[in-house]
Amino acid sequence: MSPIHLKVIILMLCVAFKVVGGEHEIKCLEREREALLRFKASLHDPHGMLSSWTTAHCCQWKGIRCNNLTANVVSLDLHGEYDYDETQSGPYISGEIHESLVELQQLKYLNLSHNYFSNIPEFLGSLSNLRYLDLSWDYFGGKIPSQFGSLSHLKYLNLAGNDLEGSIPPQLGNLSKLEYLDLSSNRFEGNIPSQIGNLSKLEHLDLSSNSFEENIPSELGNLSNLQQLYLDDGVLNDGGKWLSNLISLTHLYLRSIYGLSSHSWLQKLPKLRELRLIDCSLSDHFILSSRPSKFNFSTSLLAIDLSQNTFTSPMIFKWVTNITSNLVELDLAGNNLKGSVSNHFGMAMNSLEHLDLSLNNFKGDVLKSFMNICTLQSLKMTENNFTEDLPSILHHLSSGCIGYSLQDLDLSDNYITGSLSNLSTFLALKSLDLSFNQLNEKITEGTKLPFQLESLSISSNLLEGRIPKSFGNACALSTLDMRDNNLSDELSTTIHHLSGCAKYSLQELNLEGNQINGTFPDLSTFSALKSLDLSFNRLNGKIIEGSKLPTQLESLLIGSNFLEGGIPKSFGNACALRILDMSNNSLSEEFSMIIHHLSGCARYSLEQLYLSMNKISGTLPDLSIFSSLKKLCVDTNMLNGEIHKDIQFPPLLEDLQMQSNSLYGVFTDHHFVNVSKLSYLNLSDNSLTLTFTQNWVPPFQLSYIYLQSCILGPTFPKWLQTQNEIIELDISNATILDMVPRWFWAKLTLGNIISIDISYNSLCGIIPNFSEKKTVSDLNIASNQFEGPIPPFLRGSQSLDLSNNNFSYSRSFMCANGSDETLGRLDLSNNHLSGEIPDCWTKGILHVERFKTNIPNYRVITSKRNQFIGSISQSLAQIDRLTVLDLSHNHLTGVIPTSTQLQSFNISSYEDNLNLCGLPLKKICTDDGLSKEPQESGIEIHEHSLFDREFYISMALGFTISFWIVFGSILFNRSWRHAYFKFFNSGKIRQLQMKQVD
Repeated sequence: MSPIHLKVIILMLCVAFKVVGGEHEIKCLEREREALLRFKASLHDPHGMLSSWTTAHCCQWKGIRCNNLTANVVSLDLHGEYDYDETQSGPYISGEIHESLVELQQLKYLNLSHNYFSNIPEFLGSLSNLRYLDLSWDYFGGKIPSQFGSLSHLKYLNLAGNDLEGSIPPQLGNLSKLEYLDLSSNRFEGNIPSQIGNLSKLEHLDLSSNSFEENIPSELGNLSNLQQLYLDDGVLNDGGKWLSNLISLTHLYLRSIYGLSSHSWLQKLPKLRELRLIDCSLSDHFILSSRPSKFNFSTSLLAIDLSQNTFTSPMIFKWVTNITSNLVELDLAGNNLKGSVSNHFGMAMNSLEHLDLSLNNFKGDVLKSFMNICTLQSLKMTENNFTEDLPSILHHLSSGCIGYSLQDLDLSDNYITGSLSNLSTFLALKSLDLSFNQLNEKITEGTKLPFQLESLSISSNLLEGRIPKSFGNACALSTLDMRDNNLSDELSTTIHHLSGCAKYSLQELNLEGNQINGTFPDLSTFSALKSLDLSFNRLNGKIIEGSKLPTQLESLLIGSNFLEGGIPKSFGNACALRILDMSNNSLSEEFSMIIHHLSGCARYSLEQLYLSMNKISGTLPDLSIFSSLKKLCVDTNMLNGEIHKDIQFPPLLEDLQMQSNSLYGVFTDHHFVNVSKLSYLNLSDNSLTLTFTQNWVPPFQLSYIYLQSCILGPTFPKWLQTQNEIIELDISNATILDMVPRWFWAKLTLGNIISIDISYNSLCGIIPNFSEKKTVSDLNIASNQFEGPIPPFLRGSQSLDLSNNNFSYSRSFMCANGSDETLGRLDLSNNHLSGEIPDCWTKGILHVERFKTNIPNYRVITSKRNQFIGSISQSLAQIDRLTVLDLSHNHLTGVIPTSTQLQSFNISSYEDNLNLCGLPLKKICTDDGLSKEPQESGIEIHEHSLFDREFYISMALGFTISFWIVFGSILFNRSWRHAYFKFFNSGKIRQLQMKQVD
């Protein structure tokens, strides 16, 4: 052996021993380590997912895997658990994906799913060795980079669950090795590119939940290796014939796909296991015209979902029986099926486990056809037309072997009558839903529940009386929902009846909306209870200190009762309590004492506290010790103290509602210094002053701001400029005496604000105009001192109140071009508007769609007390469904245009105008359009005049009654008559004596 060969062998052995020695010996390349650190620096890592990225050996970092020979990074797996509801979120990272990752040229596996990023960087398309790329559920916006078409080795691409838009780049058709492609749940538009049909190795394709153009390209039929296909919202122009080419297909999901008139394709899919054709406008013709003998998947097809179509005939059950013998799941919900089902169906379904016939029109006797499906575990019949009594319906099922297999039975939203009967014959039943029926009478003590029953819902019925003791003996019962019935027992008795072995299993108890009375008892024996709802009952009295809560209780809702006093200390010792609702009671304790009693271990767990609509007094205490509190509602109470300067709010507070109290004092930026998550603030209708330092930048971003009748002025609150997520703002009657800055009006055009109310201040100045068409939907700037022209951009509102200002010109506003034509309520009354009413209403209010209030088709125009002259424009008569019109107290003349609606308004809508005539006014119009007083004699009586008909009648009646009170008393009472004439005579004598003196 030559020395050269010997050296090569020794080198190979050294490398081999180094590899066998373990991955911990591998040192990553410094260049790639620096790239990963730059990537880390660009991210926000609140949960410390990258906390291990500090050592010298990056191959040992979490989520990193390196090649054993070259030490190149080949895998980067940093999938998170982000959820938009942060309470459900697990660890995640956010920020920008730094371009330093381009240094990882040997990267084959990249998984950044379930995090929070902005846009997909284009440079990822240069990672030419990638085999696996998962960027799903990352909240990406923008478009798919066309550079992805260069990833020639890519086998797996998942971009689902983002906010991607635009068209799918046709370059994706170049990914010849791609086996898995998921682009679902985005906002893609345009056509599905036909180039996807070039992906000959593709096995999984999901394009559902997007906004593509309707036509689905037939080139998808070239995907002969495709096993799973998911499409929705489209049209198959050829009747779906190309589907027959997908001979490898095992799962087919089509939702809202139209044009499936031909079913020949279905006969050529031998490997099909799941067939889901949801909301595809399929009718009885689809099944009646097919030949089941030609179907060759009789043993492979396990699941059929034909829900939300238009089937009516029960022949569909025979069709199902003929095409498959091993069906496990059948979903025919949301059709219009009715009639009887052949018993043959029940006998033939030897493997069926799940049957959903909800939202059809079956009667209760249809259940007889299913009683011999011995494998059936789940039966859903919600929203059918069951009108029989419950014992009869259950008898249809319990007579067969289904009584031994059925685990989940849903008969909700029917018309089932009678009382709750014995259910113990259903030996395997775990969940029963009978809610929203017409069950009545009392539940007898003989009503036994199945031994394995875990969930029972009989809410929204007419049940009376009490909960029987037998319910407390259901040892597996974890959820009992009996809300919205007429149960009327005492709560202590109800708790006693449930205190059998169920007290160890019950986790959720909902008795809301009954007539349960009595005081609040001790609940500590319910060791597993997590949620209790007793709201909207008749509980009364004080909650005594001995009333302990279960140790695992997380939610206690006892609002809308008649409870008195305060909250016991025992509630504060409920260490798992997250939600406490005692609103709309008669609690009268001081707020500081309530907070003190809750300051046990509950101060660490409590997230939501509802105490609204009670009689709680005292001032606002320091709440900063409640480290988890997110929502506090103490509005509509009797809080009446001064705000102390040193108190602070909880650091995680998101929602603060303190309106409608009698609090006074000053809030400063000190009170909110640690409140970074606050998004809802309501301090209205108190006597509070908000005094913040001039350049204060709040640590929060408010979405809902209600500060009505607080003192914010005299200057316009500058801190509002920093709030960029406002949805509703009310700072009306806030003693602001200032010009509104331009930045405030600019916020109105951003499109995210729904409602603004700055009325009843002393705001002044000219409102600037903006070119943007979007503005706030509901804008109220009434009762201020604004002047000048009304800017046209305000026409984008739906409701606009400009009354009681000094606006002087309106034509550019009335006749604005390019408006969104959404204005439904307009109040211009009590301004200085002059000139003729412009004849251009057809450019806006004429085409107003429904105004979003409680009144449908609401149309309001109020222009009273201005200085309009001339005639009423004819286009005003053409406004669609005008319901309120007030043009009174102007200088209008001429004829009121003839239309059904203008003549239907009250006379007061046109009063106090010069020479205005025509119906509904009584002034008659001459041929030249001038008004002429009617020739009727007598007094013209105006509806709103002081001297109307009722006035004269009252005057005559009053005179008559007064006359007879005085004259009658003199006529019929002798002593009064003598006294009157004696007084009269003495007066005459004094007058004669005075004349004699003169």
